[in-house]
Amino acid sequence: MRRVLVVEDEDSIRELIALNLRMADYEVLEAESAEKGLALLGSEGGCDAAVLDVMLPGMNGFSLCEAIRRDDANIGIIILSAKSMEQDKIRGLSIGADDYMTKPFSVSELLARIDALCRRVQRTGQNAAEADDSRLVSGQFVLDQKSRVLYKKGEPIDLTQVEFQIMELFFQNPGAALVREKILEGVWGENYYGDVKIVDVNIRRLRMKIEDEPSSPKHILTVWGYGYRWNG
Repeated sequence: MRRVLVVEDEDSIRELIALNLRMADYEVLEAESAEKGLALLGSEGGCDAAVLDVMLPGMNGFSLCEAIRRDDANIGIIILSAKSMEQDKIRGLSIGADDYMTKPFSVSELLARIDALCRRVQRTGQNAAEADDSRLVSGQFVLDQKSRVLYKKGEPIDLTQVEFQIMELFFQNPGAALVREKILEGVWGENYYGDVKIVDVNIRRLRMKIEDEPSSPKHILTVWGYGYRWNG
């Protein structure tokens, strides 16, 4: 059974999310604070996805997201907040969240996004199990689909599952200009409800990890007015 962590200090909202998840056959861990959420993850084991409110007592949702992501690159994370300013969305995505929703929100849309994240986690696990000798090589980079690790000059680079899947898409389409919508569909799924800007934020994060000079990228190139192209 798929498991979701819900961290929300407003009881009515947390209980509403948890109830709908349980009705959809999810196992749910509930926490009213970041500290309790981390404790649950430590005592109960990992989750497929996490829904994190930003405005929490004590540690906020952004810091919680960073803490979870440091220990688990595969968990799907949705930031849930009343903040709708663009910089808050970008901050959430930049620190490792996979998605961002603002309050008030549609419970059915939230469930659809959680479903998409959990399918991605499951697909990632299946791909890793099935890949026997699947190493994609591009110049100084090696993408190991079995261990889900990207290597640059033999050195491993820590990637989230979203970042890894973007790199898979690039390696499978070397030299091709990929429109943002194709990247969005290929990684987040064709029924994704969110903004295409999530692609740009993840590309920015990837450049910080793999480029020698992120401000002057040599590998992930921008195709202006269209999307991105991989140059190994």
